[in-house]
Amino acid sequence: MSKGYQNVRETARLDDTRPTEPALRSEPDREGDFLGLTVRVARGKGCVSGRDWLIRSGRVIDPANGIDGIADVLVRGGRIEAVGNGLAGDGAQEFDASGLLVTPGWIDIHVHLRQPGFPEKETVATGTTAAAAGGFTSIACMPNTKPALDIPDLLHQLKVSVEAEGVVRVHPIATITRGRSGTDVVDFDALVAAGAIGFSDDGDTTADSALMRKALEASSRLNRPVMVHCEDKPLASGAMHEGTISAMLGIPGIPAAAEEIIIARDLMLAELTGGWLHVCHVSTGRGAELVAEAKRRGVRVTAEVMPHHITMSDEWVGGSRVLHNTDEAPGAHATPAEPNTKVNPPLRPVADTAALLQAVKDGTFDCFGTDHAPHADPEKSGSTYLDAAFGMSGLEFAFSLTYALVRAGHLSLGNLVRLWTAAPAGILGSDRGTLGQGATADVTVFDPDRAWTVRADQLRTKSPNTPLLGMKLRGRAVLTLVEGMERHRV
Repeated sequence: MSKGYQNVRETARLDDTRPTEPALRSEPDREGDFLGLTVRVARGKGCVSGRDWLIRSGRVIDPANGIDGIADVLVRGGRIEAVGNGLAGDGAQEFDASGLLVTPGWIDIHVHLRQPGFPEKETVATGTTAAAAGGFTSIACMPNTKPALDIPDLLHQLKVSVEAEGVVRVHPIATITRGRSGTDVVDFDALVAAGAIGFSDDGDTTADSALMRKALEASSRLNRPVMVHCEDKPLASGAMHEGTISAMLGIPGIPAAAEEIIIARDLMLAELTGGWLHVCHVSTGRGAELVAEAKRRGVRVTAEVMPHHITMSDEWVGGSRVLHNTDEAPGAHATPAEPNTKVNPPLRPVADTAALLQAVKDGTFDCFGTDHAPHADPEKSGSTYLDAAFGMSGLEFAFSLTYALVRAGHLSLGNLVRLWTAAPAGILGSDRGTLGQGATADVTVFDPDRAWTVRADQLRTKSPNTPLLGMKLRGRAVLTLVEGMERHRV
């Protein structure tokens, strides 16, 4: 261990109350073992030429190594050389991080890049640029594209696109069934060999329990998660949460039970098979309870929660712009039934936002994710609420919304960073999410106090479909490095 690492640990303000890191990938199949199959970022696109950096005097938070203290971070040749005090740059580019937060590059386990098939919504170029602007250095992309990512050739084509146009690392998720049709399972082994880090029919539930059983049996053998969108479609025929506000607005509702029924079924199948179930975008308190109960029984399950389901409620569909569970200033009251509030799973009642936050605090949730779901303007502002597409853009708001939970005293900073770095890295089987000596230099610097107004023309995503438009937020990424290469800077 270098002297620098020892010194910063001796002065660290460690978070001793953070939940225990879950045991995720148990086999030695980390990213380094299949690196050639993981989609890599292009070298040289949109970045400065050097890969040597000295980031000075920031508050360095690296939960994977128990570091939380004021320190310098030295990067040489795209790798972390040292974290410590008074480091010498010797020609490296210097960045003054005084008053700023320095963390491992953030990782988003749930992103829709919309490529191939939907260039009007998002592309690899725009989506990965938005990711870098949000502080993300690695993302996992969902396969509900056109065509769906269900064969190795399509994964290879995606890899080529990312190498040519991407600015962050992309981990591909393959489908569970061919064409996401729900009728025939894919060749799981071939897709893993082609680089798939998991399987999902996200956007739809795999309704056939026998097929879901096969997928979970494959997950056990291949040590890859089955990442499920839980929704009983016939029951979920509405457009927002079913409750008081949907009745007031006259909008058909989606009951919480539509999500919880499928969560319960998939947990039972995971218990039956010993497979690895990952529950996507849990939106109800009861859904979180089902996951917690299954974990106590020893079911192999991981789960994610999205910032918008903790900080927004169905009151937003009614026009409110209060960020729940935070001390942030509310936005101006909006027109009810604004299509950018339409998301799936839907925004739930305030009580659910509090229950989800408690499930983050008690360790039920293994990580955050954004469910970044861009849609072209005609699908949102050009539509009625009933006809509008489900989904919100999320990559560029993750830090602002989740750091607000820290500012309000709900989460420690160390736990927040863990849930966006080391924890999702463990699920993805990646060796990122750390500033350990010799690690790849994926680094993000955040200004937690930078105030900004959400404006469509200042966002990097191609589709700024978010109900946050016009609102003032606090906190932004000011520097994002991927393998030591500058991918975003303000």
